[in-house]
Amino acid sequence: QVQLVESGGGLVQPEGSLRLSCAASGFTFSSYNMNWYRQAQGKERELVATISPSGRTYYPDSVQGRFTISRDNAKNTVDLQMNSLKPEDTAVYLCNFRMFMAYWGQGTRVTVSS
Repeated sequence: QVQLVESGGGLVQPEGSLRLSCAASGFTFSSYNMNWYRQAQGKERELVATISPSGRTYYPDSVQGRFTISRDNAKNTVDLQMNSLKPEDTAVYLCNFRMFMAYWGQGTRVTVSS
């Protein structure tokens, strides 16, 4: 069955960096857009990065220039490199794709605090 497993979250100081990874299985990974979302406490889930099967990317203004999404279609992984982190980046980060319905991982928590 479809599985998305995120890893790499943790506690980081402001202006620090983290790299998140999502391992995917159970579907033809190379055929789908892959997304990273985040959900901060008390806020709606927010899209932070998308990558197409060919590697085309999209970022909202809130993370543009700081976050980089990448994928390895041979390993079925999608990563999110996060630089210059801010306290407002604190959230649970979730891997996602859509195939008739939305599939989500369990999330990995990122806390940006001094």
